[in-house]
Amino acid sequence: MQAEFFFSEEQKAAIAVTIAEVESRTAGEVAIMVVDQSDTYPESRILAGILLGGIGATVVTDRWFADSLWTFLPLAIGLALFAGWSVKHLPAVKRFFIPKARLEHMVREQALQSFYEKGLYKTREASGVLFFISLFERRVWILADKGIYAKIPQQALQEHATAIAQGIKGGNAATALCHEIGRVGEILARHFPARPDDTNELSDEVMLA
Repeated sequence: MQAEFFFSEEQKAAIAVTIAEVESRTAGEVAIMVVDQSDTYPESRILAGILLGGIGATVVTDRWFADSLWTFLPLAIGLALFAGWSVKHLPAVKRFFIPKARLEHMVREQALQSFYEKGLYKTREASGVLFFISLFERRVWILADKGIYAKIPQQALQEHATAIAQGIKGGNAATALCHEIGRVGEILARHFPARPDDTNELSDEVMLA
């Protein structure tokens, strides 16, 4: 599913309301971003092409062409190209050829890049928190500014990200996201209580890449 259509309009409205409620109790600023994927992972298509093409060509030449090398080579190349192209359009298969560590690394990297590209670091007290959802990887990363990290460790925030990811897998993405925004909001309110002159520095709307 594309990021643009991941949440319905009603769900987007509910998320915005949840953020507004949280920010009424804390000087912290919450932002949500959803992206299709954090990288194109070109190596996955190459690996899939070589592996699937080689296996396919081996089976065909062994069964019908008496293991002919001159049949195997062009067939392997053709099947490799076809398999690589096919994997591009089959996310579940493509993920199989990407190490989990690489998926997680790229989501973290994209979250960090988006944090700065969207200017989320420009809050008065360095108190921005980004809930970053990357659909292809099925990963969620919560990234905070230095003011937040001074009092709240990444591990504590990532526990909430894991809960959101589980909600996405269970088909309850919006509900899980709103719930965890509220829980993170409680932590922010303890460490960064609202101030009389607070202003809404970051948009409450779901952002796209």
